[in-house]
Amino acid sequence: MQRVADALFDEWQEELKQYSSENLRQSSRRQLDDTRRQYDRLIDVMKSAESRMGPVLSAFKDQVLFLKHNLNARAISSLQQNADQIQSDVERLVREMEASIKEANTFIEEMHLSS
Repeated sequence: MQRVADALFDEWQEELKQYSSENLRQSSRRQLDDTRRQYDRLIDVMKSAESRMGPVLSAFKDQVLFLKHNLNARAISSLQQNADQIQSDVERLVREMEASIKEANTFIEEMHLSS
């Protein structure tokens, strides 16, 4: 931003030489000077704000990291609860399959005995 502003001010300064009317040149020069002063104040305010941004951004980053890690911990905890439920479901399924196998074996044995 500063390079662009400096280039514009330099161009404006150079173009002052192109006026044939001294009154218009002086008016434009005053406007250039006023604009440069306003710009300089703006830059000072922006630099001051920039110097105070570091600690704020650092604190914000800390908060984001803490939230991220907290959410990660909750997600892992949730996964553990899901894993416990899956383990329970698998154990129940294995018991049901063992019961079905036992019934099938009994049926097969009865078929052999009756033949």
